Amino acid sequence: MQTSSENGEIKHQEREQRAFAPITIVIADDHPLLRYGLVSLLAGHADVAVVGEAANGREALDLCTALQPDVVLMDLQMPVLSGFDAIEAIKRISPETHILVVTTFDGDGHIARALKAGATGYLLKASLRTELHAAIRATHHGQRYLAAEAAMALAHRFDERDVAPREREVLRLVGQGNSNKQVAREMGITEETVKCHMKTILSKLGANDRTHAVAIAIRRGIIDL
Repeated sequence: MQTSSENGEIKHQEREQRAFAPITIVIADDHPLLRYGLVSLLAGHADVAVVGEAANGREALDLCTALQPDVVLMDLQMPVLSGFDAIEAIKRISPETHILVVTTFDGDGHIARALKAGATGYLLKASLRTELHAAIRATHHGQRYLAAEAAMALAHRFDERDVAPREREVLRLVGQGNSNKQVAREMGITEETVKCHMKTILSKLGANDRTHAVAIAIRRGIIDL
């Protein structure tokens, strides 16, 4: 039977082992060349170890369920299950896993949505060569890591009024070429309500017309078509 002091020593040894163990990483991206490039970039760092690769959000979730990695490098636009949905699911089944978004999308809407879903960091693919290792280490320690472009986009977002979920749905339907009447029928509201939503949207986005509003929303990542 182990004494309390022996149990304490075992726990101390376990903490030391975890402290010196490499950071385990799962890479989730639907482009094989990008996954290969990430593995190559990390190969020269002894403190990290890639333990799995996923080509879509569902595979990423399955790997995290089985492996409980320290960090996931997560693309946002993937088939089967999007990066946004995968982040939420992973945080439910493996809350200790930290997620670093690695993407080409830098609109403030994408950034805010990813962070709200549970991501710890946000890194643009253009910055991988210079920032990837530092971003992984920061994310592993639970520190918020935002690429400079992402931080600036978020700062700009806080200076403006957010587009509400109902307004985003109106924008999405308008962006698909629907008239106010068609939008009203799809959403189960009156045409006058659609017009009111559009008026508010134009004001919030500083847009000149419907087409301009949709273009701004797509560029900022507020809607995806």
